Amino acid sequence: MVEVKRDFYLNKLISRKNNGQIKVLTGIHRCGKSYLLNKM
Repeated sequence: MVEVKRDFYLNKLISRKNNGQIKVLTGIHRCGKSYLLNKM
């Protein structure tokens, strides 16, 4: 299985993790939303 690099999005999420705002990840089915949350 090929792993797609999502470093840009992951770094943006991590940098804004504790700013007191709610984050919402949206996207089509099987685009990596859960993957990003699990990597955090």
